[in-house]
Amino acid sequence: MKKVAIQGYRGSFHHIVAEGIEGSEVEILACDTFREVAHAVEQRRVDYGIMAIENSIAGSILPNYNLLQNCNVHITGEAYLRIRQNLMVNRGVALDDICEVESHHMALLQCTDYLDKHRWQLIESADTALSAAQLQASGSRTKAVIASSLAAQLFNLDIVAPDIHTISDNYTRFLRLEYSDRSLTEPIPCNEGGKASLYFKISNTSGSLYDTLGCFEGLDLNMTKLQSYPIPTEPWHYMFHTDMEFSSGENFAKAIERLRERGVEVHIYGIYQKGKDL
Repeated sequence: MKKVAIQGYRGSFHHIVAEGIEGSEVEILACDTFREVAHAVEQRRVDYGIMAIENSIAGSILPNYNLLQNCNVHITGEAYLRIRQNLMVNRGVALDDICEVESHHMALLQCTDYLDKHRWQLIESADTALSAAQLQASGSRTKAVIASSLAAQLFNLDIVAPDIHTISDNYTRFLRLEYSDRSLTEPIPCNEGGKASLYFKISNTSGSLYDTLGCFEGLDLNMTKLQSYPIPTEPWHYMFHTDMEFSSGENFAKAIERLRERGVEVHIYGIYQKGKDL
């Protein structure tokens, strides 16, 4: 049985992704923060970790790029999960009995159109699944929570209103992280067809980004993301994270060679298969 570190608790969306990747036979290590997930992977207390990296509505989770950069982890896979929010109560509680609704602040924001139709008190919590667990423990007959269907199943709750999120096409991209010894220099795999995540650092001069992107020209690489983020020790200087799909590992290796020949600092976070929707 694989042991997996996730941010959040049993029944969270990270838990759903862990089971979607590995199957239901996984041992979950619940972590309060993404940093704790990365450290659990670094210390090899788990087989791998699951970490959200971006949302189709809210955008990138920038602090997690710093974790990729500074921790001994590498990306070995990805998955996309459609976020579906559900209103749930203890068994036998009716919709008319509800006086207050509790969940993570982002979950509450994602359901504003539905919640605005009711005069319920809204309470923010640390995690959607934690709210579900606490609701079951309390036995409350007047409180509801917003969480995943997995949380309802795990904590024996009734879903009284499914799919209450305002925007239906709300997806989060998750990364699968494994331990990486950065003292070792590994060759670039030349598998045919895949995806890669990397960052590069360039000089702060006019045209440097344009010239750097020219290294990818003519190699049939599909750059699916280009994200700048600040270098903490160098104010107003930036690194660039990029995700790219390629049909030829040889061409991807050639792009990396071109970058390094130009003196561009490059670090590859991982080379892996393009993820699927769960």
